[in-house]
Order: sequence, then structure tokens, then C-alpha cells
Amino acid sequence: MPEVYTDTYLTIENASKGLFKDKGSKFFAFAYPVSTEPIIKEHLDLLRKEYFDARHHCYAYRLGVDMKNFRIFDDGEPSNSAGKPILGQIVAHNLTDILIVVIRYFGGTLLGVGGLIQAYKTASMEAISNATIVSKEITDTLKLKFDYPLQNQVNRLIKEYNISIIQSKFDFDCQLTVQCRKNSTNQLLSKFKELIYVNISLNENIDL
Repeated sequence: MPEVYTDTYLTIENASKGLFKDKGSKFFAFAYPVSTEPIIKEHLDLLRKEYFDARHHCYAYRLGVDMKNFRIFDDGEPSNSAGKPILGQIVAHNLTDILIVVIRYFGGTLLGVGGLIQAYKTASMEAISNATIVSKEITDTLKLKFDYPLQNQVNRLIKEYNISIIQSKFDFDCQLTVQCRKNSTNQLLSKFKELIYVNISLNENIDL
């Protein structure tokens, strides 16, 4: 039997907020669904402008379905007392494509490293609990080129595998760009290759 692996991932559907208070300090947490680092920078810049008088803007993010692109930032707090516990909540909830920023207003009393870790962790947890967590599919993109006589057979496979058509062009031949769930890709490629005169490109960013 072919190997089956998980082709879904968890992220948040909407922006959300959380708040934690301790000994006069306030920790405002903001969670955002994000997909790229430029989008992350936009959120950070906007928060810095709006909360310009806060002492610390700490954050963590994780990007990509492989979950290997991540960063933490303590913004002047003791090392690993802010960004690491924020990331810890992202990992604990198995989330990706997410940014969490925790903004601290100092209340005049030092919390110690342990207190800071608990504060940033709790504020982040509150923001996640107030968000809607959704499961999204990991997909592959296929571009198909074929002659008109094969159109019915290709359409039959598209319907059978519930494939989404992204773009289509019908000129001297038929051209379709489709998306399929990653778990179905190998089986689908085999089916299309049985139709000898179908030309297939996998995950190529081709403008039709």
C-alpha cells in the first residue's frame, strides 16, 4: 500500500487578543494568521506605532507546513523569558503560519525570570484560546496540457478526485492548472500518465 501521511496543518483563522496582569504589569497579546515575513513586519510596525509607549514588544512566529521557519524576540527582556514561552504556546497547540506579539507595560515591580515566563506564556495562551483554530489542507499544483479528444477523460478524473481548477485555457490545446491534496498526488499522477498524451508539470508557477 502507498505511504499515507498527514496532509493538513493547523493555524488560526482570525486575529485575536489576550491579556494577563501581574503586580501592575500588563501583557497585551495579539495573535495573527500570517503566511510571509513581510506580512509579519507589517503587523509589528503597526503595533509599534499604536503602542509606542510600551516598554517591550516581544514576539514569536512560525511559518510553513514543515514548521521549520520560526523566530523568537525578547526585546530587552531577560534571554528566553519572553519569545521562548510565546513560541512554546505555538508549538504546544501545533500551530503554524502564526505570529504572536506580547506587549508589556511595566507596572513598577520586577517579576523575575520565572514570573516573566509565566506572564508571556499565559498572555499567549489567552490569545490562542480566543482565536478560531482551523485545519487546512496541504496541496500540490498540477498543470495539464492535452488535446481536445482527451477532455472527457481528464474531466472524469478531476471529478473523481474532487480537484479544484485554478486556471483554464482552451486554444490549440487544453491547458488546466489544478490543485489536489498532497496525499492524492502520486495516485493522480499515475492516472494522468495512463492518458499517454497528457503533459504534466508539478508545482510549477506557470502563468497561463
